[in-house]
Amino acid sequence: MHLEISKSKNSRASSKEMERIDNLFHSYANRSLGMIDPEGIETLCSDMEVDHTDVRILMLACYDSSEYHNNMDICWLMHYEEWRRGMKALRADTVSKLRKALPELEKEVKRPSNFEDFYSYSFCYCLTEEKQKSIDIESICQLLDLVLGSHFRAQVDYFIEYLKIQSDYKVINMDQWMGFFRFCNEISFPDFSNYNPDLAWPLILDNFVEWMQSKQT
Repeated sequence: MHLEISKSKNSRASSKEMERIDNLFHSYANRSLGMIDPEGIETLCSDMEVDHTDVRILMLACYDSSEYHNNMDICWLMHYEEWRRGMKALRADTVSKLRKALPELEKEVKRPSNFEDFYSYSFCYCLTEEKQKSIDIESICQLLDLVLGSHFRAQVDYFIEYLKIQSDYKVINMDQWMGFFRFCNEISFPDFSNYNPDLAWPLILDNFVEWMQSKQT
């Protein structure tokens, strides 16, 4: 009997928690879309007293999304079911609890086993138009600094410098984006001693290495 009462209390508590999570979602959602759009995300950030360009907001969007690695068109929006799963996992049913959960969320996303997925998702997050497959150079530079700067400061700084002065590329696609991540993880920098241009690197990275080597001579 005691066990049944305990289960009933836990069930009611869980139901109340989900109700608060739902109410939180609807307070920021675009009613016509049934999703939290960029404007809603900015309002949420304001209420949490967190800058909307804080990398942890990007991590939150990634954490809420269960299909971010398959969804190239609409992952810049926060969906209802994904919000519910993410907030339940974070045990965050209020703005205050969500703000307090951000440091632990950041630690979880930065784990090596999770970070590559987050890096990939961050590119998708910036695809704000249907069927968009690439991102302009200015936005890519900002995104690189935000997402990868704390991990590979020198590589990111030099690559951003190169992207700003080169004229061959106006946009960056997912293959090039992920190629740079692999480059940072695998290639000795700044001597490039293990870089082989005959391997399947995006051409933009071959050009970047040539540019770097010309600066060093």
